[in-house]
Amino acid sequence: MTLQAFLLLGAALFSVGLYGALSQQSIVMIMMGLELMANAVIVAGAAFWYFASPDRPDGQVVVLVAVTLMAVDMAIGFAVVTAIFRRRDVDLTDSAADLKG
Repeated sequence: MTLQAFLLLGAALFSVGLYGALSQQSIVMIMMGLELMANAVIVAGAAFWYFASPDRPDGQVVVLVAVTLMAVDMAIGFAVVTAIFRRRDVDLTDSAADLKG
């Protein structure tokens, strides 16, 4: 595959994630859109690293760290959403507007 194919995949993932994050009202669906956008950035970054220096493992390590951090971030986000839902029975962004300080 070429760099253009990977960048096209990244652009498609980012577009779908952006549409999902902007068009939904459910907090979980917004988080899924944000995760797709983060995956698109990781795919594009990994493709650039692979085509810039394929013999060095630096890019692979950075991608693994980014995926791990993204998984931890999403787990914390889902825990917060679950706690809000259990406490106040709120699962939409409009209903959660009164939570801001």
